[in-house]
Amino acid sequence: MLIGFIRHGLTDWNAIGKIQGQTDIPLNEEGRLQARLLGERLLQEPYKWDFIVSSSLSRAEETGSIIASMLNIPMLEPDIRLRERAYGQVEGLTASEREMRFGEEWKLQDLGQETDLDLQARGMEFLEEMWNKYPKGNMLVVSHGGFLAQLYGTLYKDRIVERIGNLSITILEKKDVDWVPLLFNCTRHLLEKQH
Repeated sequence: MLIGFIRHGLTDWNAIGKIQGQTDIPLNEEGRLQARLLGERLLQEPYKWDFIVSSSLSRAEETGSIIASMLNIPMLEPDIRLRERAYGQVEGLTASEREMRFGEEWKLQDLGQETDLDLQARGMEFLEEMWNKYPKGNMLVVSHGGFLAQLYGTLYKDRIVERIGNLSITILEKKDVDWVPLLFNCTRHLLEKQH
């Protein structure tokens, strides 16, 4: 089984550094272009993908639907477990606004944000369910940077997880009990097509 994890394309809030969390911000034109660039790359590569599932937030759903139409594969119903972390009171704020309101240690305060453990638990539950349902399937999964960072951190505790780039792809293969990364946080398709 292969799972290709994709972070959704760019939004206006991404571009100005606002935390989106579960606020439903749509893709912008650059985000749509990024999705098409990844779709073109996936058409050239040897991996065969059976379907796509995305988070239920529109930026992930639209990224998935662009890629699904290019690859001519079905999109399953969105999965709520793939949504971004709920960030509570800091959603919609830039880094400077967060620090001005809540101080530099805002992450350590209870501002209504979902915990790392909650995020990790729903990520691992999703992985296990997909493995049990589609052990011979290859799927693309469109989700969010904060969610994916927590999932990768859970799977690869000894690895420092860098920032997960918009429209990055990470391909994991299930081997025995382990998920082995074949590709990690790769955005080569975006770099090759810079205009």
